[in-house]
Amino acid sequence: MIDNIALTESTYYILLSLVSPQHGYGIMQQAEELSKGRVRLAAGTLYGALGAMVDKGWIEQLPVEEGSRKKEYQLTAQGRRVLEKEVERLRELADNGERILGGEIK
Repeated sequence: MIDNIALTESTYYILLSLVSPQHGYGIMQQAEELSKGRVRLAAGTLYGALGAMVDKGWIEQLPVEEGSRKKEYQLTAQGRRVLEKEVERLRELADNGERILGGEIK
């Protein structure tokens, strides 16, 4: 069920990085850049997460070119829905926080 999923920050940035096809090193770089350095993925952590997301149907591995060791991944339609739901959830969290704090956040 997609409606009740709260993603970790790492998972969120991995999925966000895969809106366009990307290889592992590119995902690590983009996640770190988008998170302003908060998310630094080690290779083992990244590939474990990628495997879990493939199993869930959120991403897919693209065919590997002959002679290449570089694996590329991309978001699936289901993965995009998961990401969109997470953006909605995060927006609701931020809106509620700002409403309750009376716009004190700068």
